[in-house]
Amino acid sequence: MENTQLVQIAKEFGSPVYVYDAHKIESQYKRLTGAFKSVKQLKINYAVKALSNISILKLFKSLGAGIDTVSIQEVQLGLAAGFSAEQIIFTPNGVSLDEIEKAAKLGVQINIDNLSILEQFGTKHPTTPVCIRINPHVMAGGNSNISVGHIDSKFGISIHQIPHLLRIVENTKMRINGIHMHTGSDILDIDVFLYASEILFETAKQFKDLEFIDFGSGFKVPYKVGDIETNIEELGKKLSAKFNSFCKSYGKDLTLAFEPGKFLVSEAGHFLTKVNAVKQTTSTVFAQVDSGFNHLVRPMFYGSHHDIDNISNPKGRERFYSVVGYICETDTFGNNRRINEINEGDILRFKNAGAYCFSMASNYNSRYRPAEVLWYNNKAHLVRKRETFDDIIKNQIEVDFSVKKEKASSI
Repeated sequence: MENTQLVQIAKEFGSPVYVYDAHKIESQYKRLTGAFKSVKQLKINYAVKALSNISILKLFKSLGAGIDTVSIQEVQLGLAAGFSAEQIIFTPNGVSLDEIEKAAKLGVQINIDNLSILEQFGTKHPTTPVCIRINPHVMAGGNSNISVGHIDSKFGISIHQIPHLLRIVENTKMRINGIHMHTGSDILDIDVFLYASEILFETAKQFKDLEFIDFGSGFKVPYKVGDIETNIEELGKKLSAKFNSFCKSYGKDLTLAFEPGKFLVSEAGHFLTKVNAVKQTTSTVFAQVDSGFNHLVRPMFYGSHHDIDNISNPKGRERFYSVVGYICETDTFGNNRRINEINEGDILRFKNAGAYCFSMASNYNSRYRPAEVLWYNNKAHLVRKRETFDDIIKNQIEVDFSVKKEKASSI
């Protein structure tokens, strides 16, 4: 998308506003499927938690994707978007047996990562096919909060508990149709995937009725010019060869599955904010924008980097600014960033705003969550209205404090 198009969207729909480029999403999807074209059966399940707008889900459905869900609400959202139950995998963590049973009743693929829940579910529903999430004890990911396959992680069933797992399966006579793992996000080294794949293949040999093996995701995307990223093409070539070899030894062609979120939508997202004020202090020049970590929490939560540029003045003289929000706490998007000269009223664009940005937004400070716009076929489509005051109070119930207390009756 060009700066002029983004500026026009900010004028038309107001700021702050999230903008998603459907064409970038499609190109990332095709890049991933192309990397694994030598696999006979490939399934890409988009991770709904990254960006759950129903129009985004419908876009992925049109591309031929399935979806990965982590809550019963995401399952329901996927069904509302037109996905069939067979196109949905449910991979929760720490939810109740009741929630898993509700998802199973809807007919989606269940993925369980807890021995206790597995035994309870298998005892009650032995004919319902289940995928098992394995913890391979591989430390991977760009941040400790998004590294989920190591020994201290709450996710997955430890590979050291496989004998116990097999005993549960034998006792309950339940059917295991898939094996799954997810080691973390922002994984750069493809050798991590290849190493973990060997662990997963060894585990898969223990189960005779598998239909698919799911490698999760975690592919790293570039966050700034010159940044490094996961080499999807090299990974596709090497992992496909390993997978095809395993299928040959297993005796049948299985489906190779992935659950990417960030890889598919991160670079497609642009977050547009307006500069309220430029504030010079004794040491810093602040660009104060009409947003905060209530709308984009990742820099404060993960220390993540989002490139910021001035799309109102892209050719202006570069100066150093600290871009900050309007929340009444430390609320910094970027320190000492080199940005084209900023004036009050300019529109700043935050890049890589497609994944885990709007989906983690809140009403902190009683601020409204912003609008969302999808750029599709060279046209801006509003896909979520900006919230209003009615949205803030619609579920609140007021107590009538004008009623005087009744005197306690004497005995």
